Amino acid sequence: MRIQFNKTLFFLLGSLIFCLQDVNAQQDSQYSQYMYNTVNINPGYAGSRGMLSAYGMYRAQWVGLDGAPETLNFSVNSPVGVKRVGLGVNFVSDRVGPSSEDNITADFSYSIPIFNTDTKLSFGLKAGLNMFNLDVNKLSLENPNDVNFISRNFTSPIVGLGFYLHSNKWYLGLSTPNMLETEHYDEIAISTATEKMHLYAIGGYIFNLNQDVKLKPALLIKAVSGAPLAVDFSANFQIYNDFTLGASYRFDAAVGALAAFNISDEIMVGYAYDYDTTSLTHYNSGSHEIFLRFELGTRISNKVNPRFF
Repeated sequence: MRIQFNKTLFFLLGSLIFCLQDVNAQQDSQYSQYMYNTVNINPGYAGSRGMLSAYGMYRAQWVGLDGAPETLNFSVNSPVGVKRVGLGVNFVSDRVGPSSEDNITADFSYSIPIFNTDTKLSFGLKAGLNMFNLDVNKLSLENPNDVNFISRNFTSPIVGLGFYLHSNKWYLGLSTPNMLETEHYDEIAISTATEKMHLYAIGGYIFNLNQDVKLKPALLIKAVSGAPLAVDFSANFQIYNDFTLGASYRFDAAVGALAAFNISDEIMVGYAYDYDTTSLTHYNSGSHEIFLRFELGTRISNKVNPRFF
């Protein structure tokens, strides 16, 4: 058996490993501007902004490298008529080389006020389906009949849990978008692929530098068995409640620039660029991420909540 080699062979092998052996690695999508769509990793965030919030994002990672990851994400979440309850739906589509993975989930949250202040503790549940597909027709194989390289499809359930403690000035969160470690056994290849549980911890605080400028440092920590701890630190300046400019650093992985702009009270657009600090930087021109967020104000004020997160 031999695969025709090119500069992205390791991407194809990385994708195939999912179906050829017992896998212990990070599998969840990577985001630079997760702070605008926290519900994707923590269901406790659903409805916390006090309005209907719709979000769409596209990320192209390691541009210029054949088979590099691409991610699409769409979500909607909102408080509902029942007091303290938030609901949401979320769709994530990943493409890496010959493999694709789609997640469809629903989110539920329930919030409890703490000590009669603006601080709330929100509990969240996430449930849905994960659909994984490997299309070997996208590979150039010397032996197309090799049993180790056949197209496969797996569908597995998703059950997630999240806790989100927040006020108008700060937030802390702990969550796992999927606590089920589903195993897919393949009798032909005699292999097991495992969806590993990812644990996320997030935190952020808003500093009012003056009447027109706010600073929000934020931290995201992602842990999964068998992979290095991922730590993402960012700092964003919000200027006149209209512009947001910042930078991020993913330890031992990448540095990035972040920007967002409020087109109107209801619409925000944003862009992020990541530059790799690993040896991969010699093979790609960076990663690009764009998003669009649309929000409808509350019935009481009919104005968009000016919160930074």
